[in-house]
Amino acid sequence: MSIMDKIKGMLKGHEGMADKGIDKGGDYVDQRTGKKYRSQVDTGQDTLRDEFGTRPQDRGNPPQ
Repeated sequence: MSIMDKIKGMLKGHEGMADKGIDKGGDYVDQRTGKKYRSQVDTGQDTLRDEFGTRPQDRGNPPQ
């Protein structure tokens, strides 16, 4: 069992809290870097949301 599988297991049922944590982490990095790396931080946040399955779905953008 990989570390990612363990993390996913711990987050099961707490997706909302995980999403808030991802947002807060990204906001912290943006603040500390003066938003210099904003696009890279956003990409990292999206990747984490995809990995943990916490990305909110839009009606016009169904899951892939």
